[in-house]
Amino acid sequence: MADTSDFRNGMILDIDGVFWTIVEFQHVKPGKGGAFVRTKIKNLVTGQVKDNTFRAGERVNEVRVEKRTYQYLYNSGGMYYMMDKNTYDQIPLDESMVQDVKGYLQENADVGIYMHNDKPLIVELPNFVELNVKETEPGIRGDTAQGATKPATMETGLVVQVPLFIEVGDVVRIDTRTGKYLARV
Repeated sequence: MADTSDFRNGMILDIDGVFWTIVEFQHVKPGKGGAFVRTKIKNLVTGQVKDNTFRAGERVNEVRVEKRTYQYLYNSGGMYYMMDKNTYDQIPLDESMVQDVKGYLQENADVGIYMHNDKPLIVELPNFVELNVKETEPGIRGDTAQGATKPATMETGLVVQVPLFIEVGDVVRIDTRTGKYLARV
């Protein structure tokens, strides 16, 4: 058991048998009345995000998880297959579990998977990935005053706004937390 003073972003809670992760939280001490903690939590199964308020000092059930490194192998029939890098065991993940990150998944890429009792909960990507540009329009120079962008489709199907000088075949670095272009590699 933990209490609200132990809250941190990414902490996983068991609320009525459902696992939620804390997206953000804020401790509030109003001038009148007791202090409380306002949180935004995300359901790990459905992806639903909701606001929840806890009284300061309230006890909550924290879920202990283990992070393991897996290698993404391939996807087939709505399942994404990962291999444990230590034991070489393969686990299939349902497409709904990787919905938010599948645009960044490249074959043989390393990902972190948070496990609870050998059940996968969350797929975590590295902060930056390097993807090949598969399709983009040619940029026309002199079209803009500054900082113009155009859409580019990556090898994984992800569409990212990139500067006009990026061409098909270029490799670009993308921040997986924001989904934004960082640099040409």
